[in-house]
Amino acid sequence: MPTHSAPTVKRRRLAAELRRHRDASGLTLDQVAERLEWSNAKISRIENARVSVLPRDVKFLLGVYGVDGETRDFLVTLAREARQKGWWHSYGDAIPEWFEVYVGLESDATSIHSYEAEHVPGPLQTEDYARAVFHGFLFGDEEEIEKRVAVRMARRERLVASGTPKFWVVVNEAVLRRVVGGPDVMRVQLEYLAEVARSPHVTLQVLPFSAGAHPAMSGSFVILQFPEPTDPHVVYLEAQTGGLYLEKKPEIERYSLAFDHLRAAALHPDDSRALISRVAGELARST
Repeated sequence: MPTHSAPTVKRRRLAAELRRHRDASGLTLDQVAERLEWSNAKISRIENARVSVLPRDVKFLLGVYGVDGETRDFLVTLAREARQKGWWHSYGDAIPEWFEVYVGLESDATSIHSYEAEHVPGPLQTEDYARAVFHGFLFGDEEEIEKRVAVRMARRERLVASGTPKFWVVVNEAVLRRVVGGPDVMRVQLEYLAEVARSPHVTLQVLPFSAGAHPAMSGSFVILQFPEPTDPHVVYLEAQTGGLYLEKKPEIERYSLAFDHLRAAALHPDDSRALISRVAGELARST
C-alpha cells in the first residue's frame, strides 16, 4: 500500500513508476500518445510530475504498458492519494503557488541539508524574527506578513519540534551579524538557535568570515533527501518570485559535494554554538 507521505512526494513517486513502466514496455512518448490520442506534452508533464494525474488516466497508461494485478491497483491508489490536499492547503493563499511544491517535499523529507547565506533558515526562526524577515521583502503588507508567519511557525512545529527530519544546517557568519528586527528580536533568535542546536536531530555549524572563498558563494541552497529509492534527492534554490528544483544526478552530486566542503570549512558544532551565544551576549549588552 502507498505510504503516508505528502501528496507532492506521492506524485513524484507515481511519475517515476509510470516512466519506468513505459521504458520497460519499450514504448516511446510518441507511441503512447498515438495509442491514447493524447498529446506528447501531456505524457511528458505526467512523467515529470508537473501535473496531478487522474486515476482513470493512470489506468489508461498502465493498460498500454500491459501492467495489471497488484501493481496496477497500487499505482491507481497512489494516483488518488497524490490528488489529496496537504496540510498547507488550510492556509489558503498564504503559501505562494510556486512554494507549495517545496513545502510538500519538505513535509516528507527524512534529511535536510541546508546552507543559508543571509538569514536563519525558515524552520529555525522565531516568530518575531520571521515577521521581521517578511517585512524586509513584502513591503508592509501586514495581512500577508501575518499569514506567512503563521505558515512558517506551522512548518517549524511539524519539522523541528517533531524531531523529523534530520537537519544539518550551515549558516554564514553574516546570518548571526545581521541584526534583523532590532537587537532584542535578534538576541532571542540567536538564543533559540543555540538551544535548538542542542537537539539530537539538528546539527548546526557557522561558516566564519575567516573561511574566505567557499563553494556556495553563488547563494543559499537546500538538499532534500527521502526514504524511498524511487524518490531521488532534490536541490532547491529560491529566488524572489519562484523556486528552482534540481533533480538530475550530476546536479545533486555537485551540490552534495559543495555541502561537504562547507561543513568541513565551518566551525565545529560546539564552537558554532559558542559563537552564537557570544553574539547573543553582545546584543544583550548593547541594549
